[in-house]
Amino acid sequence: MLTIGELASYAGVTVRAVRHYHAKGLLPEPERDHSGYRRYDAGAVVELIRIRTLAEAGVPLARVRELLQADQAEFAATVADIDKRLRAEIRERQRHRERIARLAAGDSLALPPEVVEFLDRLRAFGVDERLVRVERDGWIPLAALSPERVPEWMARKRRQIADPQFIDFYLTLGQALDRTGKDPRLVELADKLAAHLTRLADEQGDDYVDDVEIERPFAKLMDALAFDAAPPARRLIELLKERGWTGWTRLERVDATRGAAGRHRGAAFPE
Repeated sequence: MLTIGELASYAGVTVRAVRHYHAKGLLPEPERDHSGYRRYDAGAVVELIRIRTLAEAGVPLARVRELLQADQAEFAATVADIDKRLRAEIRERQRHRERIARLAAGDSLALPPEVVEFLDRLRAFGVDERLVRVERDGWIPLAALSPERVPEWMARKRRQIADPQFIDFYLTLGQALDRTGKDPRLVELADKLAAHLTRLADEQGDDYVDDVEIERPFAKLMDALAFDAAPPARRLIELLKERGWTGWTRLERVDATRGAAGRHRGAAFPE
């Protein structure tokens, strides 16, 4: 005969667990001996192992009680269902492991491969890593919002970064990240960026500077994301507006004749 401690040890559980199963009515309490101690037989070990196995498999204790009282066919069918659920959980956990492993890849965690490739191209061209991160963080919600449009946008991006003037635009923009809002050199950069944008739009058409039809509330949200990551961008946008361009996520050319902006998306932030 076994003490409660010996029973727990043989079944691979704690004494506290045995007492809990007693309280739940899963494991019958044996009679006490003349010294007042509970004494368990080998059958209690078998029953406790069955309870532990079902509980560890995630079966609710109320369901464990039913299974322990079920006939062989019902028990086997239920165990098969449990096994099926566990295999599904294993597959899901494996997917989680794969996602966690992708953390080492950085950008690829939440972005389509073609966007990751674009960001790597920017790095290869020498674009400031801070600006690359702003681009990346903008692409994450954008790709989640409209994943079906990513291939279209990326095809446009590949054409743009094949243009040395466009890359020069990114390099110039990166210089702005080291300027404070009151730095006079920020004005010079604004002049250069505005000239870049105007030349690109005049030579290639306003659509080259981009129109991806992002809703204004979403564009405003992404603007805030960019300004938090690169504070000088807010002042830069104010200066660009004075030079005929407005916005950041939706960079638009100001129509001086109507006092309004056209709907032409820019490249200062992920499209």
